[in-house]
Amino acid sequence: MRKHHLLDEVAKRVPDGATVYTDALKLYQDLNLHHQHKVIDHAQRLVDGQIHPNGCEPYWSLLKRAIKRTYVSVEPFHLFRYLDEQAFRFNERTLTDAERFKSTLQHVVGRRVTFTELTGNSPVG
Repeated sequence: MRKHHLLDEVAKRVPDGATVYTDALKLYQDLNLHHQHKVIDHAQRLVDGQIHPNGCEPYWSLLKRAIKRTYVSVEPFHLFRYLDEQAFRFNERTLTDAERFKSTLQHVVGRRVTFTELTGNSPVG
């Protein structure tokens, strides 16, 4: 990946002023232009306060396990939905299954997803 591609993608997805944690790869060095960029150089140490590699690795592990074992096949069109589901599961991991289910239902009431929104296609017929 080229630096300008990375910076464009970050600009699209991460609000200005947000804190971004990375390793010391030079590709990331300009992230501090619009974000609070925290860096950990793994050649020097693995942890520096809140800056460490273990912040997102459990999430990626959960996501990879779900894609390989539960979903088996993920269409790129729906990828953001799988990511959102796993982010929810990860962020609510301290809840019981029943509490997580109740929380989900509270966010679903009054919402509707149409066939076209779900699939990107118009219904046949």
